[in-house]
Amino acid sequence: MLMRTDPFRELDRLAQQLTGGAGTWTRPSTMPMDAYREGDEYVIALDLPGVAKDAIDIDVERNMLTVKAERRPVAKADDVQLELSERPLGVFSRQLVLADTLDTERITADYEAGVLTLRIPIAERAKPRKIAIGGESDRKQLGG
Repeated sequence: MLMRTDPFRELDRLAQQLTGGAGTWTRPSTMPMDAYREGDEYVIALDLPGVAKDAIDIDVERNMLTVKAERRPVAKADDVQLELSERPLGVFSRQLVLADTLDTERITADYEAGVLTLRIPIAERAKPRKIAIGGESDRKQLGG
């Protein structure tokens, strides 16, 4: 139900981890995610530790879902000297192409403990349904 949009995105993510490069608005870093089906909805969980809720932007246009977030540096006093900085800062982004069978009008989002969880219901038209089989006796009753 979900399709990756860029086959080289994972290579970019690995290169950024090795070089310690921070994401920018023109070249954002990726964010790790899990995607799975749970009953009649798809669940997408994105790791965004240390990102403020108001620094997350979720957008859906037709069947393209875009999540952008920014982890900003923590304000420090003038007398603080940074000894080690391993947590990546900057802009993170993920784009997913959603199948037509998902209901993009009813996506919900929750953010707890650094994990953004999106729930996307499966559209009613895509759910399995039983089809009744008619016979000759049915046609005669209808005036056929």
